[in-house]
Amino acid sequence: MTSLRQQAGLTQADVARRSGLPRTAINAYESGSRVPRFDALSRIAEACGMQLGASVRPRLNLERNAGELAQVLDLAEHLPHRRRPERLDYPTLKDS
Repeated sequence: MTSLRQQAGLTQADVARRSGLPRTAINAYESGSRVPRFDALSRIAEACGMQLGASVRPRLNLERNAGELAQVLDLAEHLPHRRRPERLDYPTLKDS
């Protein structure tokens, strides 16, 4: 967070004023003594001229996925083995 603020050329007081958060909170976040919630982090990013994004995806269900992976591996063992060619020949392109 400190490097983001410094890259924007801002002081902690600047970020506090722009984000509406106390300067003591900005200092605590940067020192690692407190962890900002997402909304505070978003406000700090905006104050520094950045936009915070988040992705939401399902968690991995190890029990279900392990069973599916075992089935795929079992099927793969029954596939015929093919030799890879030592050299791949690609068609040449003619200059126009």
